[in-house]
Amino acid sequence: MSKTAQALIPDAADTSPAQELDHALRAASPAEVIEAALRAFGRGQVALVSSFGTESAALLKVMADVDPAITVFFLDTGWLFEETLAYRDVLIARLGLRDVRSVEPVEETLLREDPNRDLWFADPDACCRIRKVEPLARALEPFSAWINGRKRFQGGARAQIPVVEDDGPRLKFNPFANVSREEIEAIYGSARLPPHPLVASGYLSVGCMPCSSRTAPGEDARAGRWRGRTKTECGIHATKTA
Repeated sequence: MSKTAQALIPDAADTSPAQELDHALRAASPAEVIEAALRAFGRGQVALVSSFGTESAALLKVMADVDPAITVFFLDTGWLFEETLAYRDVLIARLGLRDVRSVEPVEETLLREDPNRDLWFADPDACCRIRKVEPLARALEPFSAWINGRKRFQGGARAQIPVVEDDGPRLKFNPFANVSREEIEAIYGSARLPPHPLVASGYLSVGCMPCSSRTAPGEDARAGRWRGRTKTECGIHATKTA
């Protein structure tokens, strides 16, 4: 950890760096949280992870306003909608993002563990592991901190997320932890951000094609993810990155 980061954490002997930063940033705006991450670790040690999904443009807009050169990792699983890939390109151009890196699974792993491309059905946890969890862990190895877009209003395991938390050897910043759905909509409106193309078709949360479905009126926004299964997360937030 840098000397700057240590200076931001005055009582590290009694509490962890994540707890101290979380306490300090509990009422901070999303932009202030990102700025704090950059002050603590420097641009070269901070990455943002984005799915370029239905709510991703809001966080990317806030990040771009702070520093559009922050590294952005995009997990290209090989199962994404063409609309998501096109949306990624639109947002990169629209927001002036300077360092978006696609992260893909290892081909040898896919051939060994998912030769018929049906692992998503037989064992969705294993599919997420080889296509998302392991690739992201490799991508984050050189970094000291990462930023993501989870929100408490999404419920489930996300209902109590802190603003800053430990994630193995690095810290994880959740700048949108405290924001409301209305605040996200306000960011889209004020910045005139384009919606994800699939929102108009009823997809309120978009991941991989086989594991995403339309959401019925009155359902939770993430109800269409892994429909009919107990699975609610891909695993990148449940597994501490190495």
